[in-house]
Formats: sequence, C-alpha cells, structure tokens
Amino acid sequence: MSRSEIPMNSSATEMTASAANRLGPPRLAGEDNHKRRGTGAPGTAVITKAKPQTKRPSLYRVLLLNDDYTPMEFVVHVLERFFNKDHGAAHRIMMHVHQHGIGECGIYTYEVAETKVTQVMDFARKHQHPLQCVMEKK
Repeated sequence: MSRSEIPMNSSATEMTASAANRLGPPRLAGEDNHKRRGTGAPGTAVITKAKPQTKRPSLYRVLLLNDDYTPMEFVVHVLERFFNKDHGAAHRIMMHVHQHGIGECGIYTYEVAETKVTQVMDFARKHQHPLQCVMEKK
C-alpha cells in the first residue's frame, strides 16, 4: 500500500488541521527572510521606555509693598540678603517700590517664593518694621 492509500482516522485529520492553523498561510521561499530581517528571533519583542510627560512648575512673583515707616536702607538690606541683589539693583528696586508702591524682587517656584516671603516678613517683624512681602502667580 502506498502512502496516499493509507486511510486517516478523524483524530489524525484534526491534528493535521490544527498544525496547519498554527503555521498560517503558505509562503513563498524567500518571503520569511524578507519580513523578519532585523527583528530578531520569532516571538521576541523590543521594549521601549516611554518618556514621561512632565510640565514646568508654575512661577510666582515675590513683591515688596511700600509703607511710610520702613527705612529705605532696611529694604535695600532685605533685597541684598534674601534676593541676592547687588547694591545697585537693590537700590533700584527699593526706589521703584518707593515711587510706585510695589516692586518685584524675583520670580520663583511656589515653594521658593513662599520661603522668601516668610523669611522677609519674619526679618521685618524681628526688626520692628511693617514691611510687607507678598507673592502672586505669574
């Protein structure tokens, strides 16, 4: 009996059909090499790390408010000490505060601005001056 004459039982036919389903449709001889070139072995994957989306923090302006009692020299000292201004820049900001009623000391993130406002207010209170320092969102 030749091979083509051997009768197959139903379980052999099912196994042959399931094997054909796993293999997929028939392909041409060079087709596999063309599609898989550079992708590695079958069943492997390349994992890429996604960049997290970050947004810049909000910025806040730290402002000094004018009053009729705080000496100008004290305001200049505050600007030099807490805002790292040189004497000339501190004097210009102090004059702006004196003439316009308000002046910007710097722009910072929330935590830094809050800390500077607290430091200035505590320092002014310690020296018995009514100097006011506030922050506002830019």
